[in-house]
Parts: sequence; structure tokens; C-alpha cells
Amino acid sequence: QVQLVESGGGSVQTGGSLTLSCVASGDTSRISCMGWFRQAPGQEREGVATSINRDGAVHYTDSVKGRFNITHDRAKNTVYLQMTSLRPADTAIYYCAARERNPYCGVQTLANSYRYSGQGTQVTVSS
Repeated sequence: QVQLVESGGGSVQTGGSLTLSCVASGDTSRISCMGWFRQAPGQEREGVATSINRDGAVHYTDSVKGRFNITHDRAKNTVYLQMTSLRPADTAIYYCAARERNPYCGVQTLANSYRYSGQGTQVTVSS
């Protein structure tokens, strides 16, 4: 089993920045990728960013490209999501997620087919 614990959410104004952190613990040896998805009230789950363990490749949903940056500190089993130029449309609960074994990890694939997720952290961007 793997446990994921997020931190770093909060409230900012448009244009502000936040960094989310997610620490993985337990049997992390089979994790193939980690990343983030978000869900706003009344909306579908949306994949945001993923980091692939095998080759370090990262993927982003189009709406966050150039504004968000995902990094993975494997020594600490921690994945970060640096969010800049935040917009009200980024307001959602952000969840850390992980897949096991399967190296395919597109952003929406992770959002729809994760093996583990955290409890979520709220990000609110006001105009």
C-alpha cells in the first residue's frame, strides 16, 4: 500500500503563486508515475500534470502549460506542483495521484485510472 499526503493549498489572488507538495510513503517501489489532477464543484475530474518515473518525462494539460511546473524528488518520494500566474479557473481541489507498474501516464489517464490518491488540497484563486 502507498499513502499520499498533499499540502500547500490556499487562497491567492489572480496572478499569484502556490506550490503544492505530495509525499508518498509505504511500498513505493512499484510506482510508475505520480502527478496531479483537480476537480472543481460540478465539473469533471481534470488531469493537470504527470511525472514519469522511468524517464523523467513530464506532461501537462494545455491550460496550465507555461504556468505550472511539476518536479519529482525521488530521494524524498515527493512530487511538487509549482503554480504561477494563477487564474480563477484554476480554483479546485487538487489531488496527488500515482499509478503502479504501467508506464503510460498521460494527464487524463492518471486522473481516470490512478491506483492511489491523496485527500486533496483546496486551491482558491480570486479575481
